[in-house]
Amino acid sequence: MICVSLKETNPEKRIQILRNIDFAEIRLDKMYVNSTEVRKIFSHHPNLIATFRTGSQKNTEGETLLMAAIEAGAAYVDIEVEAYEDFKRALIQKARCYRCKVIISYHNFKRTPGRVELEHIVNRCFDSGADIAKVACLVQSPKDNTRIIGLLGDTRPLVVIGMGQLGKITRIAGPLLGSLFTYASLDKGKETAEGQIDHMLLRKIFKSLKDV
Repeated sequence: MICVSLKETNPEKRIQILRNIDFAEIRLDKMYVNSTEVRKIFSHHPNLIATFRTGSQKNTEGETLLMAAIEAGAAYVDIEVEAYEDFKRALIQKARCYRCKVIISYHNFKRTPGRVELEHIVNRCFDSGADIAKVACLVQSPKDNTRIIGLLGDTRPLVVIGMGQLGKITRIAGPLLGSLFTYASLDKGKETAEGQIDHMLLRKIFKSLKDV
């Protein structure tokens, strides 16, 4: 399954785009939106991920927008495992009330940790309340890809991604090996993370593999 990651700031273009996409991540941290606009986005599409990257710092705006997304019908909310504990707890409680699935995510933009550390991170995500754990790390060697994909031996629901040019193979291989979905850009040049493949090309790749 392909999730298109969106950062479109124009409200009309954003709605138009979503009419033609089955599954998308809404990067609220990259848009200039208020709670009313967030409710409009999430009430008109049944399969959206609400995301607002905050890091480990408390962020009132992020919490407000994510709460609005959950209340409006977000299918998933993505919360960073390093997030401020009160922020994380409040969002998870809200998600449970609205039957919104919780993705607890880990991002490392500098490296891919060793296997033991990665397994610890996955456990930490689930201990934090994840329905789905997401692990995304910068890939600097083929062995980094191997460690990331190796996490899919876990029987729990996972999304694994290798970021960067060398990590592109994980965006293709991941869903074929057990990752619940992969992230893609809307078009070339509209990536929200390094190494994303545009969704139309990714669809063609998956179709070609299916036809082999």
